Amino acid sequence: MHVPKSFDLNLLTALDALLHTGSVSAAASRMNLSTPAMSHTLARIRVVFEDPILVRAGRKLVPTTRALEMREQVGKLVACAHDLTRPKDALAWTRSSREFVIRAPDGVAIVHGAVLLAGLRARMPAATLRFLPESDADPTALREGRIDVDVGAVVDTSSEMLSSLLFEQPIVGVAKKGHPLFDSKLTAHRFATHQHVATTHRRAGAETIDRALAAAGLARRIALAVPSSFGALIAASRSSLVACVPEPLARSLAPAFGLKLFGLPVAVPDEKIVQLWHPRMDADPAHMWLRECIEVVSKPVDAAVSARRSRHRLLVGLIDSSR
Repeated sequence: MHVPKSFDLNLLTALDALLHTGSVSAAASRMNLSTPAMSHTLARIRVVFEDPILVRAGRKLVPTTRALEMREQVGKLVACAHDLTRPKDALAWTRSSREFVIRAPDGVAIVHGAVLLAGLRARMPAATLRFLPESDADPTALREGRIDVDVGAVVDTSSEMLSSLLFEQPIVGVAKKGHPLFDSKLTAHRFATHQHVATTHRRAGAETIDRALAAAGLARRIALAVPSSFGALIAASRSSLVACVPEPLARSLAPAFGLKLFGLPVAVPDEKIVQLWHPRMDADPAHMWLRECIEVVSKPVDAAVSARRSRHRLLVGLIDSSR
């Protein structure tokens, strides 16, 4: 079959959408086209590449070997093409009203949200941030561009995603001040005998605690499960329940909630918190600035220095670096 020496470069954008959604209708929605129009585009792509690209497997479409081989390269080409059309001058930065969507544990928004926005606006004054909860049930949101960055301990680790380690955070116990748990030396047995509140989305952390207790022949009773660590803190402050949450969030809110922190009586490894993004956004200047801001504000503060002063110094350094 004759392959033309040149073709409409818009086919690459359509091909990228098809390869990342695996669906003609989803790719059509992503490109604001009708499904018949996308079907026609797929037919043109098949002629150009002399390959079916997507083939039927039961009720789904799956990529061919050739499609899998070129998916990453096509994505990079499309990202580079988009990058060429984005103005990079300082005036464009100041005029951009771009909204960035971050999916993250509630503690990230509570502890770092305001400082992150200030750092972002050092270069993009009109930019806005929107946080989605870590429990948001949208597994393809990052791939299909509905969110910009995924932050958390348990996130999409597929090979196509890029990632960077932000920090490691210990898990601590919290209970209301005056709780019987503090009446005598804390042991694993006493810890397990009290009723607990767990968070439904933090399954990896919960399993680590329960495995450590099981190794000692113990098991805790989960009397309540809530969607977030913030909810667990509120529940603990209004009851005799014990909660296990990330230390940064606990230290930020415990005083206001009348809670007391304690180290867990079993060995539990620190959680590794990462940020993930799709390769098509890797070279985007604004997205790169967002990721840099996230990395800076996520740096742990010196325990001997107040959190406000430490965060202020980090922010000043971030703003200075943007000038």
